[in-house]
Amino acid sequence: MESNRQLFLAEAWHRPGEGSRYLQLARHVASAIADGRLEEGYQLPPERDLAELAEVSRVTVRKAVAELVEQGLVEQRRGAGSFVQRASPKTEQSLSSLVSFSENMQARGRTATSTVLSRGLFAPSPDEMMVLGLSPSQQVARVERLRSADKTPMAIERSSLPADVLPDPDAVETSLNAVLRQSGQAPSRAIQRVSAINVTGEEAKLLGVPEKTAILRIERTAFLNTGRPIEFTRGLYRPDIYDFVAELRPDNMG
Repeated sequence: MESNRQLFLAEAWHRPGEGSRYLQLARHVASAIADGRLEEGYQLPPERDLAELAEVSRVTVRKAVAELVEQGLVEQRRGAGSFVQRASPKTEQSLSSLVSFSENMQARGRTATSTVLSRGLFAPSPDEMMVLGLSPSQQVARVERLRSADKTPMAIERSSLPADVLPDPDAVETSLNAVLRQSGQAPSRAIQRVSAINVTGEEAKLLGVPEKTAILRIERTAFLNTGRPIEFTRGLYRPDIYDFVAELRPDNMG
């Protein structure tokens, strides 16, 4: 439709100094899909036409469409073209329970995988010393992982634990909670703080989203029954496929 073609004009999406053109175009199309301006089944203009409308090269169009395909927002059909498709249903994660990512995915019939980005024992940072109650002479175990479900990147999690709680970071593969349970040190409660940031650089690439996409940032401190803090996790989560849900109850039921 002509009204939809107007969406692709350069004046509608290009902002000088706000990143590469293909990522700006991909972000703009993704936004139009999210708010319903481009409906499921809509066929994107052919590559040549889209390049003319957007005033970019066909290479730029190709990279933008590839980005949308990677996000699951566009399907390319051989010999037919590129079509808007319904995004994967969002995954809910309760903010009121200590269910791990792996357990949540398993309960929903999805296959959870983790790619370890880095891990090891290190001198603690000031934040880690403050949150975990460590001294400069102690060590902290760090595990950084890309969490995926059914091969779709969903989150980056960076976990820090006292070295006596996790003396061997190499033992963590898919589930950190499973390792802690085996040693009898699974947390019994946690405090989480949720905020929003615009993701950039390598983190955007790992999550498969355009530069400056708004995502959820969660900081979680987990405690043993004794009150000792044993885990400090900072996570980045894709809000297009992840919903965090909290159950609220009145303080006084009487």
